[in-house]
Amino acid sequence: MKTLAAWILYLWIALVIVGGLAWAPPLKGFVAGGESSRIVFFHVPMAWTAFVAFITAGVASAVYLRTRRPRHDRTAEAAVQLGLLFGALATLTGSIWARLEWGTYWNWDPRQGSIVLALLFYAAYLALRSAVEDHETRRRLAAGYAVLGLVVAPFLFFIAPRLASFSLHPEPVINQRGEVDMDPAILVVLLAGSLGFTALFYWLLDLQRRIAARLGREALGGAGSEA
Repeated sequence: MKTLAAWILYLWIALVIVGGLAWAPPLKGFVAGGESSRIVFFHVPMAWTAFVAFITAGVASAVYLRTRRPRHDRTAEAAVQLGLLFGALATLTGSIWARLEWGTYWNWDPRQGSIVLALLFYAAYLALRSAVEDHETRRRLAAGYAVLGLVVAPFLFFIAPRLASFSLHPEPVINQRGEVDMDPAILVVLLAGSLGFTALFYWLLDLQRRIAARLGREALGGAGSEA
């Protein structure tokens, strides 16, 4: 069953790639006849998946504080690691788009600044884990930090950028009337990409947890068993 699910996921991601590069029409208002906008089909799902990963880490950490089961702590650490990966990829693709659209890789647009702060916040989570030797103390402190992220992540991803008085981000181009207003094919690819990358994240998360259990050691910062 897991093998079938993996193949379905592979096919889904492949269709998203084809849809983003060849099927969905380019967005109006972008350079190169709108072709530069195709990066958005991958940038947005990656950013969304990073947010999902950080929220998953916070929820797993809250469960750990309640149950004290190391497997939930391992889940939180793996989720943060994957969240940083997807967040870095979102930042990279966003920078490439910024170079094409604005002529420079970095402008300190509010959304660029907020995702950097989010990445730094969760990088500090990993630094905290590496700085504490005692297992129980490490898990407890890391869990409390990740639970704080349940407030920090939504603020940095969704609220802080909207508090700024200016933005070069493409949302004003895509969303000119304050509502979803785009070609249906574009919306389908964006939603399919977000769903596909989210599923990919949870698949990778499950892989990391199973690898840690099989190795029987603290590969992800927890105990050697799934207790």
